Amino acid sequence: MKKFKFGKIEIKPIEPGQLNERLLLINLYITQGLALLIGLIVVFFQKQSLMKLFELPEGLGFLYWGAGLAGLMFTIDLVLSKVIPEESMDDGGINEMLFRKRPVWHIILIAAFVAICEELLFRGAIQHAIGPYWTSIIFAIIHIRYLKHWIPTGWVFLSSYGLGYIYIHSGTLWAPIVCHFIIDLVSGMIIRFRRAR
Repeated sequence: MKKFKFGKIEIKPIEPGQLNERLLLINLYITQGLALLIGLIVVFFQKQSLMKLFELPEGLGFLYWGAGLAGLMFTIDLVLSKVIPEESMDDGGINEMLFRKRPVWHIILIAAFVAICEELLFRGAIQHAIGPYWTSIIFAIIHIRYLKHWIPTGWVFLSSYGLGYIYIHSGTLWAPIVCHFIIDLVSGMIIRFRRAR
């Protein structure tokens, strides 16, 4: 892959082994900030109301949708972890590096920021334009670290489709945001507090 230079900034591809915690965190916040910015721009040009997208619904139905899908996804993930070889689900150690030494408050912040940014872009903007199927394909491609193995790529696609499904059926962006937040939060906490092997 080519190197690109923008003034004094040089952009070049790196392998997960070349990352350190600081660089990974910077990369996370930059990519999520870009997702938020692109989502806001697309929503603006779609002439959707941002206030309506983020309006809290009456009742707790969106929490049931979000927590219910998160519970289902954790159950399926647990079953997969028992029957699939660990190396087939490998993300190159990215999640381990991101969460292992992170304080609890920062894991909560990361989970909330990622959930809001990605769900605004993928469910609020892209799914609005092209539907849940194509949105889920894009979502799986964006999570490039999983593309080395077909099982995690398929799992990311199905997870995204599930998020799109609950967005449609709950009628609120808060359902997939809650689900995404719970998944990232619980996954981050498991990594953070898991005993060293």
